[in-house]
Amino acid sequence: MMLNITDLKKEVESVITSSALTHEQAMIRLSDIPLNRVEFFETTKEFRELCEAGCLCRMSEGNVTYQPRYILPDYEKLFREGCKFLRLDPPKTLFEAIQTLEIFYRHVPSVTHYPVYLGSVDKLLEPFMDDEHAYELIRSFLIFLDRSIPDSYCHMNLGPEVTRAGEMIVEIETELKNAIPSITLLYDPDITPDDFAEKCVLCALNCAKPSFANHKEYKKLYDGPYGIASCYNALPVSGGAFTLSRIVLSRLAERAKDSEHFIQNLLPHAARELCGYIENKIEFLVEKSHFFKTNFLVQEGFVKVENFTGMFGLVGMNECVNLLMEKEGKEGRYGYSEEADQLAMQILEKLQACVNEFDSKYCDCTDHHFSLHAQVGIDSDYEISPGVRIAIGSELPLHEHLQHCGKFHPYFKSGVGDIFPFDATAERNPDAILDLIKGGFSQGMRYFSTYSSDCDVIRITGYLVKKSDIAKLDEGIAVPQANATWGYYEVKNSKIYERKVRSL
Repeated sequence: MMLNITDLKKEVESVITSSALTHEQAMIRLSDIPLNRVEFFETTKEFRELCEAGCLCRMSEGNVTYQPRYILPDYEKLFREGCKFLRLDPPKTLFEAIQTLEIFYRHVPSVTHYPVYLGSVDKLLEPFMDDEHAYELIRSFLIFLDRSIPDSYCHMNLGPEVTRAGEMIVEIETELKNAIPSITLLYDPDITPDDFAEKCVLCALNCAKPSFANHKEYKKLYDGPYGIASCYNALPVSGGAFTLSRIVLSRLAERAKDSEHFIQNLLPHAARELCGYIENKIEFLVEKSHFFKTNFLVQEGFVKVENFTGMFGLVGMNECVNLLMEKEGKEGRYGYSEEADQLAMQILEKLQACVNEFDSKYCDCTDHHFSLHAQVGIDSDYEISPGVRIAIGSELPLHEHLQHCGKFHPYFKSGVGDIFPFDATAERNPDAILDLIKGGFSQGMRYFSTYSSDCDVIRITGYLVKKSDIAKLDEGIAVPQANATWGYYEVKNSKIYERKVRSL
């Protein structure tokens, strides 16, 4: 691909002259520019055309990858055996445990250049909780994470069992109200006590975390343990995701004559092209880049190539279905019409079949197939709803909305979620919200996120941002968290502040 020097100079200049980027954020953006400008393997004419039309999207992770997009190291192995490369012995005290994690995190890469998975931190720290300074040490640890990892794709897991460490983390996060890290409670009503789950609800209403993952369902997906990383991605521990690309259903539907033409012709063609591209990226990463040959995470067994998969993302189901219904002269809308929802299921079933027809050389942990992912969107999306969510402004009544989620969430092995803000009075009824979560999970829902309407920290699509940081960016003032710069555009383009606030 020929480089347009004029456009390249403009892109570089826009970064180095921006007052709304910190030095570190600018360096990262500059380093990403050449990887997104140069192709290292041949792509088809059809693929390039679909990308230019906005029907397929490379997710700005570069046309070649030199590291997996999402990495979930085996932190339990780290605590058992230490790390030779980093000269870390197994920790013996809470201070050493926290210090070990802080050092190790610095060396875990991802598409964001920072770790997207921090591990089940409550379980890691629990053996050391007899320390009389536990509260101060864990509080300092959480402040360190917020100040040193500048994006909330960084994700900590808790549960499903209650631990002293987990309770302390939730208590401190409720106090600190930080946007980083994101946290998920691996929730199982048969294991997780209601009183702890309700504390987690109250924490979420104060700072948009933790979210709740349906542990009963997610634990069935892989042979070994899983973790929630980045936005809400369920991936194998000691593995992760090689890469993520996506299909933009709404843009593809613009080309369709009707639903039959979309499902039988356009969708299979686009899926084949995207699968081929994902496979090429994976083969380059595994066979030509250095990561799986020389990186200490691989050499010491913290991650294994067989525990990685490729993620096939989708967005814009809401707009896709509504457009196809209009083209056929039908009035039904996504979420409000059985016919429209049935059409959405037909699309998902066809897409799932197309993806499963493609055999990947790698992706051992998902039977050599790519994993469907309800992608949360990117900052440039406009009138494109994340994954299979109902569009903001069109939300169903709460119980009907949860039932709708339950119909579509099971299609997505590697991640799906929905967001339900509540008014400030919800803090008086955390048990009622917990009942809603239990009900949603019993009907197939995989992932539930919430926050309060008067909360500074909110969930944008899959990550967290402070509204106060968005306000600073409005004034051209730089903020330390990179996620705020992405969230700024998603707030504007996706009307995040107009999300329906629920009452109990």
